[in-house]
Amino acid sequence: MKIYKINFKSLAVVALLALSASCSEDYLDRPTQDGYVSDNFYTSDEQVQRTTYGMYGRMWAPFFTKCFFALSEMSSGNCWSNVDGNEVIQFKLTSDSFILSDPWRSCFGIVAQSNDLINNLNTNAKAGVSPDVIKNTIAEAHFFRAVSYFYLVRLFGPVPIIEDNLALAKNPMVNNNRIEDVYKFIENDLKYAAANLKPKVRLRGSSTTNVFVSQGTAESFLAKIYLYQKDYTNARAMAEKVINSGEFGLLPNYGDLFLTSKNNNEESIYSWQWSGAVNEYQAGNPSNVQYGLEILNNASYGAVYVPSNDIQEAFEVGDLRRKESYMIYGDTYPGLQADGVVGFTLDKTKYPNVLDATGAAVKKYVVGEATGETGPADNWASMSNCNYIMRYADVLLIHAEAILAGANETSDPNAKASFNKIRKRAGLSELNVNTPLTKKALFQERRVEFAFEGEFWYDLGRLPRAEAIDIISKQDRGSDYEGVKHYTPVETDFVFPKPANDVRKNPKLKEAPVPYVFK
Repeated sequence: MKIYKINFKSLAVVALLALSASCSEDYLDRPTQDGYVSDNFYTSDEQVQRTTYGMYGRMWAPFFTKCFFALSEMSSGNCWSNVDGNEVIQFKLTSDSFILSDPWRSCFGIVAQSNDLINNLNTNAKAGVSPDVIKNTIAEAHFFRAVSYFYLVRLFGPVPIIEDNLALAKNPMVNNNRIEDVYKFIENDLKYAAANLKPKVRLRGSSTTNVFVSQGTAESFLAKIYLYQKDYTNARAMAEKVINSGEFGLLPNYGDLFLTSKNNNEESIYSWQWSGAVNEYQAGNPSNVQYGLEILNNASYGAVYVPSNDIQEAFEVGDLRRKESYMIYGDTYPGLQADGVVGFTLDKTKYPNVLDATGAAVKKYVVGEATGETGPADNWASMSNCNYIMRYADVLLIHAEAILAGANETSDPNAKASFNKIRKRAGLSELNVNTPLTKKALFQERRVEFAFEGEFWYDLGRLPRAEAIDIISKQDRGSDYEGVKHYTPVETDFVFPKPANDVRKNPKLKEAPVPYVFK
């Protein structure tokens, strides 16, 4: 597979690339690059529908393969590593790192692909294409563009808002836009998606129908966007709309969330789709190598990112999520295959040195050697399990936090009910009628519920800076090789520098952001 370098001058070209992937080989089918822009391409419903398939997975691959883990889990203090972006542990990441350039090009690639569909699909689609298909596809494009900008603004702060690929190609020197304008742009895209996507498509159980985003997907992300902007009234209202719709639900067993056979279940609001059966680099989910021990993945290396000592201490005794989130000596996993045998016990005598770094390895998203349950692995030991970008547990905790509305605690029974649903599934004590829900408890719950899923850094980023700095400065960010290590970030460390290569090509990225003129 070709690797495309994205910069502002060539951003419009990305719209010509029909990269696609999913947990099914069908999602890897794609038109040729010249055919994608030919006059006869948009001639059927299927051809139009396939134009968004890449944004369900493979176009995100440069971001997800390594950078997703480093920028979210290591920076937040959840993981430790001695390679691939480990400078974020000490807040020494530089603008020349691929850890920054890969998510930048992935996200702006999605923006370009989305822009092409939003601006041209109505004109280019032939008479035989259903208007409903066109409507839904354009709504998908608005959704994916919103998700891209949501990552960009949280990682890089002010960024350029791009709506017209051709205009950008003519004048690639563009300014950053203000953070508040980027959030308004995201909100507008999500509102459009919510109004035009198909409603309520979720089925109970694993289903390919559940791959596709829906009205409820867009509304769930809207609730999250409102929360980030501290618009607690709208965040609560939107979360309650999603909850009351009945479209999504919690899986009863937390561990089932991360089985390949449970891909695209009713808890999945939006997941990136991968396939180990498509033997191309970055078509499969790399978590089995980046997180998984080498003895579980048939690769030449493994466990690039391991649980920090700090995250291990964050789990309460008796939390059922612990064993499904990270493994320690003595843990047994009946469904995992290692050494060709199904049923894996992490035995210290048999595997004496595999946990030397921090005494643990990530279990979440690690599916072991290929079995009938996991499907095949590709040549890079990547698999077919999806990774969650948002799941229903997040909506419940957003609901609780929106009711909290920035206060230190609340006794509102609705907030506690949503919070308690998460606690109950984890096998932990629930808040009783006399015990308030505190902000500290809520953020702690978010950390362990979504550990190793790429959430905690962004949660830290929306706290008051002094509060976030205090939390991070108290974390043990060292390994067992080096002992306890504490690092204290400064305020500017919560926004990463823009990739040096893109700044060199567009010096305006160094300038102060300007207001965006909305159409």
